[in-house]
Amino acid sequence: MKAVSLEEMTTHQLVVRFAELAIGQFNAELFGETEKYNRLSGEIVAIEAELKSRPGDQRGALVQLLSHPNPQVRLMAAEMTLAVAPSESRQTLQALWDRKEFPQAAYAIGTLRALERGDRIPT
Repeated sequence: MKAVSLEEMTTHQLVVRFAELAIGQFNAELFGETEKYNRLSGEIVAIEAELKSRPGDQRGALVQLLSHPNPQVRLMAAEMTLAVAPSESRQTLQALWDRKEFPQAAYAIGTLRALERGDRIPT
């Protein structure tokens, strides 16, 4: 079976794949599989770049994942939508922290603090 390139996938297919990859990250982190986690991170970033490159910047399609049951999916979606949905993304990051959904909560508060300091400008 031929692998489908990101460019050939619909926006909906990319969103579904994004969630699958983030769940993979969740499991990799749970089992200490750092190399796998990092590889999946690269694939997630590639999906974000593909969505961004599409007419009208399609990263907004990831906003639907901000209410996903998996905390890693919510974290990654929030990180990748900061530029296109800053309020919703920040609310999701804050909720991860407020609910103490670790380890994602630690990443979430780090991002929020960096944004407050102006260290990180979403693009």
